[in-house]
Amino acid sequence: MKRKEFINLAATVLQRLDAILPPLAQEPDWTAVAYRWHKLGNKGILESLPHPHTFSLDCLAAVDEQRRQLVRNTEQFLAGRPANNVLMTGARGTGKSSLVKALLHQYADQGLRLVEVDKSDLLTLPALLSLLTARPEKYILFCDDLSFEDGDDAYKALKTTLDGGLSQRCDNVLVYATSNRRHLMPEYMADNVAHTGNGGEVHPQEAVEEKVSLSDRFGLWLSFYPFDQNAYLQAVQNWLEEAGLNLDETARRAALNWSQSRGSRSGRVAWQFVCDWAGRNPQDRIV
Repeated sequence: MKRKEFINLAATVLQRLDAILPPLAQEPDWTAVAYRWHKLGNKGILESLPHPHTFSLDCLAAVDEQRRQLVRNTEQFLAGRPANNVLMTGARGTGKSSLVKALLHQYADQGLRLVEVDKSDLLTLPALLSLLTARPEKYILFCDDLSFEDGDDAYKALKTTLDGGLSQRCDNVLVYATSNRRHLMPEYMADNVAHTGNGGEVHPQEAVEEKVSLSDRFGLWLSFYPFDQNAYLQAVQNWLEEAGLNLDETARRAALNWSQSRGSRSGRVAWQFVCDWAGRNPQDRIV
């Protein structure tokens, strides 16, 4: 093989290797206020998000009590006082995720930072905690739409993070999770029946305890409920005001038609309506 051919072949091999090998570890951009954690082998990469999706807490409707408790808990955390991990469960589109995003808008100047962690990346949480524990900022690990299926071991890493295991829990890290499931794992009628048949659980109560134990590790539970028409219209008004528009009679009727076409009333549906309404030309804002 000629020298030039060998060099070209070596360059091709290196390019192919570069496509599959993980990138070199780099120091995270600690000037950012929001991050996303990506699993990489037994560790991970903390990717900064320069333009996170945040907005004022005042944009959210029909969640006043949930907001009050979450704000109080977060302010305790920022002040260095004891605070709880938080599990937010309930109807879809009612403001669970939005509340967490709005906290960043409210408290980023006071040192609050948000780290989004997908369920598939939970197994590397110990590596993430080792990065964050020495930092002066306060970090909320945000696990959105969290749930686990039978045989999924990722929840065990989360349990250790919530309770700290043998090591102490990180003083500057809390977990805020949202889910449509109260206990985060599937539950079956068979869990309530003591049976020892073919393939049956010999000690079914222990299986139930295992499933409930994860949600029990969240100290603060917040429940969210479906919107009625008044709550939906309030959410529409809030988002319209954020867009510099008013809830006049035309917009009101259009918003109600929008919710009827979706078969649902929620904060998410209200926001989606306003995205459509605000994006129209003025002459097109008709019912």
